[in-house]
Amino acid sequence: MVFFDLRFETSVAKPVSAKGVGLHSGVPVSITIRPASAGTGIVFRRTDLSNFELPASWRHVARVSYATSLMRQGVLISTTEHLLSVLYSMGIDNAYIDIDNLEVPILDGSGQPFIELLAQAGIQTYKKRRKYLRILKPVTVEQGNKRISILPADSFYLSCEIYFDHPLVGHQSMEMELTPARYASEIAAARTFGFEYELGQMRNMGLIRGADLTNAVCFDRTSVLNPGGLRFPDEPCRHKVLDLIGDLALIGRPLLGHVIAERAGHAMHAALVARIMQDESLYETITFDQLASRVTHALVG
Repeated sequence: MVFFDLRFETSVAKPVSAKGVGLHSGVPVSITIRPASAGTGIVFRRTDLSNFELPASWRHVARVSYATSLMRQGVLISTTEHLLSVLYSMGIDNAYIDIDNLEVPILDGSGQPFIELLAQAGIQTYKKRRKYLRILKPVTVEQGNKRISILPADSFYLSCEIYFDHPLVGHQSMEMELTPARYASEIAAARTFGFEYELGQMRNMGLIRGADLTNAVCFDRTSVLNPGGLRFPDEPCRHKVLDLIGDLALIGRPLLGHVIAERAGHAMHAALVARIMQDESLYETITFDQLASRVTHALVG
């Protein structure tokens, strides 16, 4: 388990690497997570394109249908959400992600392999004070029966609800205050999922070319096709939380607010992030010590 000082920025202590295939593209891909200095943020580098840099920022969101893709000057990196979810939740503020193709490898379909990579890498803490983005006013994005909101809070708290018309999914929900320990034990191992009757249509759309039962949960009409079954009874909801965190990580700072997602997906996550970041009256940036001082003052007062 990686633990860190909430007051200061961090990076990995040494490079770590992984190889796999892209979930949607099916292409082979290698990544290396490398240390980066304080203030760098998370930056992807396409090593097959002369180390072209693409910061993990909401400003570069390109496509958000079945995964979150980033693009700058025509250079694309797809399916960023699982890796960004892990880096965010485990407190990594700065890193270079060297990648030699257009899609982050899916590995086993969850965040667990990236958790294990970070355990190998270790963590280094800098002297630069970490700045948090604290929500000041409620923000909501709605579309039909789907909605995502964020409310002011002094921690990062998540409420997520999903519904799929399947006997093993149906309505699922969970709430949690995000900490590295809770993420590692309750969220990271939840895998991406899909339904057998949708596979043909998705492949015709050029999607899930790299998907199989080693990297995704697949439901038929009544059961789970994976030999080992589900890792959690509510694995789909937990994976939606994983995705949500990865998309919120594109804010570029640790978030203080209560996010409530009701049947939301990547597009709505991205819309919420853009709405927040385009209106400076909705948030403030604050250090951990400033926040702690305010909370103490409020309790004493």
